[in-house]
Amino acid sequence: MRNDLRGKAVLITGGTKGIGFAIGLAFGKLGAHTYLTHRWGSADENKIREQFAAAGAPTPQIVEADVVNDDDLKRLLALIQQDHERIEVFVSNVCVVQPANGVDSYKKRSLLRSLEYSAWPYVNYTMQIKKTFGTYPRYVVGISSDGPDNYFSHYEFVAASKTVMETFCRYMASRLYKEDVRFNVIRTRSVPTEAVLEIFGEDYIKFFGKYAGEEYFVQPEEVADSVIALCSGMLDSLNGQIVLIDKGSSFADTLMRLMEKRHTLGLSL
Repeated sequence: MRNDLRGKAVLITGGTKGIGFAIGLAFGKLGAHTYLTHRWGSADENKIREQFAAAGAPTPQIVEADVVNDDDLKRLLALIQQDHERIEVFVSNVCVVQPANGVDSYKKRSLLRSLEYSAWPYVNYTMQIKKTFGTYPRYVVGISSDGPDNYFSHYEFVAASKTVMETFCRYMASRLYKEDVRFNVIRTRSVPTEAVLEIFGEDYIKFFGKYAGEEYFVQPEEVADSVIALCSGMLDSLNGQIVLIDKGSSFADTLMRLMEKRHTLGLSL
């Protein structure tokens, strides 16, 4: 680890559960001062602080802030500015699912809501950080999925918003390449979190584990390790990249693999 993150400000939206929490804890273990946002009282703050303390990490700042509310963002950045002259890392993790149930459910309002929550904060937070602190974060990381390239039930609006975020990642990296900032996005696949259960249900976890292989589940801590790597200083040449974290499942999860295992899985022709 080349970069010394001790005492540096790390901002993670949706940082109190699942992948966001794992990322926050990973930075906390390295001594970073983490700011974890949530909304509508969704965080168990005492439990979060206990887990950070058990890991020997500095106490996180847990802030209720809706990512689409500009006043919440201004208050959040003002809070960080009290103790820091710069935000070292910004991780855009919030994703609000607008489920689609066939083409009759395709509504502009649903698309715009998904974009507003799941894509635009990557841009808006970055630009407001620059406006407030006079400098961009050194690292901007977005959390995406492989929805843009693969079919998932009821996932159209999320997939569209993730595509938009990935597009802005590439363009912002290009337009701001002379600045001290690196834009990247991590795509994940099949991370068993509460959010995945809410979207696809428990049967999806069981089905994927049986037919795709439990070994291909990506754990939140593994996503966190990937974010840490991008912000370590060792990968600073990566900019404007979409990095897929899937343990190779996109290669191995095929009909050929199912055919080879058909007897073990009890599948018949």
